[in-house]
Amino acid sequence: MSSLQVAIIDCGMGNLFSVKLACERAGLSPVVTSDKRDILTAAAVVLPGVGAFGTAMDTLKKLDLVEPLRDVAASRTLLVGICLGMQLLMTESREFGLQKGLNIVEGEVVRLESYNSEQRCKVPQVGWNRIFRANGTWHRSPLEGLAEGEFMYFVHSFYCKPADPAAVMSTTRYGALEFCSSLKHRNVLAFQFHPERSGPQGLAIYRNLASIMTNLPETNG
Repeated sequence: MSSLQVAIIDCGMGNLFSVKLACERAGLSPVVTSDKRDILTAAAVVLPGVGAFGTAMDTLKKLDLVEPLRDVAASRTLLVGICLGMQLLMTESREFGLQKGLNIVEGEVVRLESYNSEQRCKVPQVGWNRIFRANGTWHRSPLEGLAEGEFMYFVHSFYCKPADPAAVMSTTRYGALEFCSSLKHRNVLAFQFHPERSGPQGLAIYRNLASIMTNLPETNG
């Protein structure tokens, strides 16, 4: 595969067209696939998703993609989780009982509270919300160049709680709750929001990903 080839995992639970189009606009060469050979030879792997955690994990198991994803995470290849894809990277989720995740990033997935402030906050959160810096700078991250408090588009009922606070790249406020809206853990990057649905600012994230890919050492044949 070319140095900018991106494998977008097709497990039937995401807006794959929007992710593919955003990759193309950022100068990447995306392929939508559930073939582990594509995944293991790509320069970056994107795990998108919308829907139920348990169903998505069952699909990944049926497609025999659990170990390939863990292999990617153990390499220097970029692994990018989006929305449900971010949650699947975690150790476990409390959606419909305790569900085991990929355990690539240690932590848990918990439900947004409907009443977390004096004013009721609807669950799921659907729409635009701000992201704020966590742990200092966004320099040399996918969020580089974005303004503090930039708006991104969210659709979710659950959020991630990484065990390591240093993994949190941005936070977002929803009522009284401040939650992790993106994370960075070695070569693993993840966003609770949808960059591909967040206009020019979201496209800037994909362009930053392309830049990061360009500067990574070659690890695949």
